[in-house]
Amino acid sequence: MPKAQEKLELARRHLERVQAAWDPPDWADLSLYGFYALEAAVEAASLHHGMNVQKAHWARVEAAETLHRQHSLPDVSALLRDLNETRKNEAYGDVQAPELDAEAVASEIESFIDAVGQILGK
Repeated sequence: MPKAQEKLELARRHLERVQAAWDPPDWADLSLYGFYALEAAVEAASLHHGMNVQKAHWARVEAAETLHRQHSLPDVSALLRDLNETRKNEAYGDVQAPELDAEAVASEIESFIDAVGQILGK
């Protein structure tokens, strides 16, 4: 089973791809790697707090909500949903993508990863 720190490092690697994709916006990469980055960061924080999270998108959204309510982390549950819809739109073209601002998305992802890093002490 991966450790919280390993998941945080994975989130940071995905964040590098997010940062390369927001200007100019490449929504295929930004949504995919943003989604992966947030999921890995949610898993890192969940592991740190002893929460068991299933390997499903909806379970990570619920974990993000719990982390916000119980541990004061930023609430990224809506962004996880939006990135998943955008990712599906880019991959399949049959899902309506929400209106998102690329810079704001990248910034929110980075802020969440930084917040998880603070609770992990890294």
